[in-house]
Amino acid sequence: MAIENTENTRVKGTSRKRSWKTSGLIACTVVLGLALVLAGAYTVMAQKYKTAFFPNTVINGIDASGLTVEQVKQLIAVGVDGYSLTLEKRGGGEEQISAEEIALHPEFDGRLEQMIAAQNPVYWGKHLIHGTVYTIETMVVYDHERLRAAVADLDCLADENSEAPKDACMSDYISGVGYQIIPEEKGSKLDKELVFAGVSEAIMNLKNRISLEELDAYIKPQITAEDPALNAQTDTWNRYVSTKVTYRFGDRSEVLDGETLNTWLVDDGHGGVLVDDGKVAEYVTDLAQKYNTAYKPKKLKTSYGTTVTINGGNYGWRINQNAEAAALIQILQSGESQEREPIYSQTAAAHGENDYGDTYVEINLAAQQLYFYKNGDLIVQSDLVSGNEARGWSTPAGAYPLTYKQRNATLRGEGYATPVSYWMPFNGGIGMHDASWRGKFGGSIYKTSGSHGCINLPRSVAKTIYENISAGMPVLCYHLGGTAAKKASAAPVKTVSEPVKTSAAPPMTTASAVETEAEQQTEPAESAASSEAPQETVASGSANQPLPEGPAGATQPAAGPSSETTAAEPTSSEPPETTAETSSPVQGPGGREDSAPSGSKEPAGPGMSQESEKTPEGPWAKPQEGESSIVHKPGM
Repeated sequence: MAIENTENTRVKGTSRKRSWKTSGLIACTVVLGLALVLAGAYTVMAQKYKTAFFPNTVINGIDASGLTVEQVKQLIAVGVDGYSLTLEKRGGGEEQISAEEIALHPEFDGRLEQMIAAQNPVYWGKHLIHGTVYTIETMVVYDHERLRAAVADLDCLADENSEAPKDACMSDYISGVGYQIIPEEKGSKLDKELVFAGVSEAIMNLKNRISLEELDAYIKPQITAEDPALNAQTDTWNRYVSTKVTYRFGDRSEVLDGETLNTWLVDDGHGGVLVDDGKVAEYVTDLAQKYNTAYKPKKLKTSYGTTVTINGGNYGWRINQNAEAAALIQILQSGESQEREPIYSQTAAAHGENDYGDTYVEINLAAQQLYFYKNGDLIVQSDLVSGNEARGWSTPAGAYPLTYKQRNATLRGEGYATPVSYWMPFNGGIGMHDASWRGKFGGSIYKTSGSHGCINLPRSVAKTIYENISAGMPVLCYHLGGTAAKKASAAPVKTVSEPVKTSAAPPMTTASAVETEAEQQTEPAESAASSEAPQETVASGSANQPLPEGPAGATQPAAGPSSETTAAEPTSSEPPETTAETSSPVQGPGGREDSAPSGSKEPAGPGMSQESEKTPEGPWAKPQEGESSIVHKPGM
């Protein structure tokens, strides 16, 4: 049984092998047959392309696939017959060019036949994937001059019907916003040559419609809203107008922002921006005219209870216009907003109506009285002797800053050299100083035996003032009628053993200090501060508003005039600010020089009458050891 099964298995396996071989032969036969059929079919189709165009053949825009030359000619003839080209304009609207306008007609020169002859029918299958496009100018013919005229006559090309494109640009300043970019405008102006070229091509291909937009025939703006240079320019201008500068003048302020700054900016012609120096200078000048107080009248509630207007003198705030204009330009260029005070060539004690504050020397020239207030307290009250009225040397009224102070100075004039212990100039060569040669002060001495303009004081009074005054503190001189030889009922004079402690006065820049050598006395000495004044001329301004009540702590008289009066001295024209020499005080008004004082039993000094007996030798003959010699012109 096992043997029989084996034989049966072998018989079955052999049968299967024969079956597979038979199937393979049949399949090969079928494939070969199909290949032969396809090859025959391909060959038959190839015969067609001996007289017809290959698949995917386009001739002047006409699909010529499988068409004969005659069929293509017929299509072209049909396309030319009644042909017109429609031009689509931007924003809507159309225009046409007809075949008749340009004498359009078909014309064949054998090119189609040459194309057929050049085809190899065997390769027609390749064109099923890769087609061929032909352009033959001689198939469609038109009159070029008539076409150019037809294009020129198009309404869309007329100047009155077209608008030129506009470049994107930066807007004018917009309040509260700044500068913005105004987008470009495309307009509707066409490039005539591009239109002609596009129309010619469309006609050659017998296209019935073209878009002038797609033809890219419209003239384009040169600058768009995305232009980097334009955006950079706008950002720069916005940086300037977004800068905010707030000027502080005490409790008052001036704000400089884009509403003003936009009028100062100038295009430099290269996409950049410049600040108009003239506009900046004009603005700073306006600030000076509004807030400068130097050379302007001042109101003072005197120790007599009467308010006077003091004309003349240079005490007060004064903006250094050149320096501030330069600083302001730098601030604008940096784009840093800030609060600031302007650069001053001269400062005062306070802003507002009472710029001299509550520390000052008050001198009533009519009463020959001096009152020195410090922080509102009366430090010293004294008789004085001012300039000789009979000889035209009256001390000028006005508000002045103390120029400097100096110990042991020698005041020199024509024929004399007088040493003083305490020298405190405030108006050129006019100053306060001790006058030890005088036995009396006050009253009417000044009318005939006064000084050359200086304020003569007892030594103890000059010492007290010296120890408590600083450069820059105000000295207020005035004439108050009806107070001759009359003292105010002011607060009691304090006994001062040491200088009163106060904050330093603002630095003044109207004159230079003269530094002395080492002090030779036991009294405390103080060096003088100095600086140069600016080379500016300040225009005069109107009077200040009424000031607050007099210095705190001063007792006003129980009776007396309370109406406001004006100081007798007229307001002088405002001098240009200059730099004082450091070697000597500035010569006083009128250019006069002192004469040698006459001698008497009491050592004569500046301000005594020339009728006094002359003394050959006196303490003023030459500087003492350790003294500083001052060439003193009028003012002693």
